[in-house]
Amino acid sequence: MNEILSCLQQQKIPFLQHEPMSRHTTFKTGGEARLFLEPADERMLCEVLRLCAACGEDPFILGNGSNLLVSDAGLDRVVVRIGEGFDDVRLLGGSTVEVGAGATLAKLCKFALDEGLSGLEFAYGIPGSVGGAVFMNAGAYGGEMKDVVETVRYLGKDGRPGSLSGEALGFRYRSSAFQQMDVVITSVILRLQPGDKTAIEAKMRELLGRRKDKQPLEYPSAGSVFKRPEGYFAGALIEQSGLKGRTVGGAQVSEKHAGFIVNIGGATTKDVTDLIAVCQKEVYDRFGVRLEAEIKQV
Repeated sequence: MNEILSCLQQQKIPFLQHEPMSRHTTFKTGGEARLFLEPADERMLCEVLRLCAACGEDPFILGNGSNLLVSDAGLDRVVVRIGEGFDDVRLLGGSTVEVGAGATLAKLCKFALDEGLSGLEFAYGIPGSVGGAVFMNAGAYGGEMKDVVETVRYLGKDGRPGSLSGEALGFRYRSSAFQQMDVVITSVILRLQPGDKTAIEAKMRELLGRRKDKQPLEYPSAGSVFKRPEGYFAGALIEQSGLKGRTVGGAQVSEKHAGFIVNIGGATTKDVTDLIAVCQKEVYDRFGVRLEAEIKQV
């Protein structure tokens, strides 16, 4: 680690030590990262990745932290956040858009609206980054990232560039080929469709309104906790198991939507994971259905 710190200082790459991960996750939980970096551009990211590889460090790649639970003990490793240095959005021509992996879905959706491009309405209101959304094949209201993503560019952990397109992206329900690859997504090319701005905006407002009505957006959370079990809805199973409102410490099964666990104040990651385990056990005991967590735990 001393070697990494020395190299970072020599190359004038900013870093933070002992950075609380609770500042970088939407659940607002998690201990300290040993070393926290946010590269300003792809050149700096390459330098960081090569440096980590040379020193035998396996960096943890962070996006918007919206589908993530970090241990209360923290992360004894280098954390690299793909953020503002990778948030440009531009029109390549026609209805093709290139966006940096660090851009929020909200920023991307607003760009599409301004350009009169349809296809991303489903994503408006999902609180994640584009890179994270591709990694998880995020979706809602009948749409998924696989419907609009054409090509994904990435850097290997050795700093070498690469890309995937079409079927090689391996999109499935809440999954992509990137979950089996040791790479960092840097940008995404999307193929959208020309549309009417008024209709696009109306659809976005409608879906955002449905989110606000049904989801506990007033509390910190990581969105929907569980993948949808085949033939069922996780939230309905949890509610029918009498768990709506159940708390462990500062974590609560949302009283508004049982598919969400929220931080009602002072929750730890252990509170959340213990409550996840309660939901899994109670639902299995009552219905024989195994709930698989959608949230990534590190």
